[in-house]
Amino acid sequence: MGEIKTISPRQAAEKGASAMFIDVRTPAEFEEVHIDGAVLHPLRDLKAEVVKELTQHKSDCVVVCRSGGRAKQAFEKLAHTGVTGLCILEGGMTAWQGEGLPVVRGKKTISLERQVRIAAGSLVFIGSMLGYFVHPGFIALVGFVGAGLVFAGVTDTCGMAMMLAKMPWNTRAAGTSAAKGTMCTNPMVGGSSCSTKGN
Repeated sequence: MGEIKTISPRQAAEKGASAMFIDVRTPAEFEEVHIDGAVLHPLRDLKAEVVKELTQHKSDCVVVCRSGGRAKQAFEKLAHTGVTGLCILEGGMTAWQGEGLPVVRGKKTISLERQVRIAAGSLVFIGSMLGYFVHPGFIALVGFVGAGLVFAGVTDTCGMAMMLAKMPWNTRAAGTSAAKGTMCTNPMVGGSSCSTKGN
């Protein structure tokens, strides 16, 4: 695989309709806020053939997530599939919004990264309390969570995030059947259309 390519939010915005924005976050995150014209294609369901079809008439394929981590995983997965003009939105949606660029807003939700912090913190707290009040063996839970966080940091792959992404609150999105694999494009990028990948 070649070097991972990035593009700044301003440069990506300037490309306009010549670029296809592939958003690999969860449907709930996409529903809360996304780039006008972006296509939802969650990382857990990412299929190279679908991305190739969506980008065949585009000069660039900009992969978007919250801050760049999931987009990097998607880039690595798509790098050898023939997708042309592949690059990552530098800083993700966080950077895009920080630049004051236009977005489409919907229902407020909790990002996947925050959900991981809440879940990990809760497990550490519960493990500590059980270890102190019930049985010392529960301290192993704290160690397990800590080891998982270290692994996630070293490999840039988070198993807890992958599990949380499959939860019902992360797979539903108002106005679309994202949980069933329906993806909708917007007139800004490639015309308004929807395609269903199947259940």
